[in-house]
Amino acid sequence: MRALGVAVAATLMCLPACREAPPAKAPERERSVLHLLTPLPLLWSETFGLDQPDSPAVKALEQDFRLTPIDLPSQLPDGALLLAAQPRALPAEELVALDAWVRRGGRLALLADPLLEWPSGLALGDPRRAPRAFPDTGLLLHWGLRLDAPEQRGPVQRELAGRRILAASPGSMAGARSCRVEKGGFVARCRIGSGRVVIIADADFLNLGPGGLDGPTQDNLAALRAELGELRR
Repeated sequence: MRALGVAVAATLMCLPACREAPPAKAPERERSVLHLLTPLPLLWSETFGLDQPDSPAVKALEQDFRLTPIDLPSQLPDGALLLAAQPRALPAEELVALDAWVRRGGRLALLADPLLEWPSGLALGDPRRAPRAFPDTGLLLHWGLRLDAPEQRGPVQRELAGRRILAASPGSMAGARSCRVEKGGFVARCRIGSGRVVIIADADFLNLGPGGLDGPTQDNLAALRAELGELRR
């Protein structure tokens, strides 16, 4: 009986500590930093007001990356990953900085749209508005590429990362040297020094919010995430 009493007492004393511990919370998957250079209303509205855009593109990218906006390529750390979506014209010293950054091992996804269809509430010429045509001030030519505007306007399907996406009035590229232009000219893949660049001749395929593309866009963001994931490796 004495032994039974000791066992019961020991069990009662153990109860608070012997309860089953809650399952450990799974650690969050570490996300890489993705630097973002764009005037498109993705992170902020065109007027930089309190009405922040509810961008499906941002939500998709944040599944894989921590987005860090930058204003100029000279702010980039070496070896970083950059998404430049229809960037504004850069001064000569920033173009030199971007080219040098890529050659040192930078990885760049450049959305260069020769005919942007993204709707805007700002007047043409407003400096806050994204450029209607990608302002190539010599960078693509320096890399051996030519970007051409589309012959016809309107939505059209193109292939990106092995998926069919919907673009709006996409352009086409031609060239040689350090870049390989895929069939149809929609995508160019370049080895520039120690760095890698993917150039896509459309930016409108990111516009999936209200007033955006109307059609089969279910693979648009998956294709971009796949391209960025490949560059990240």
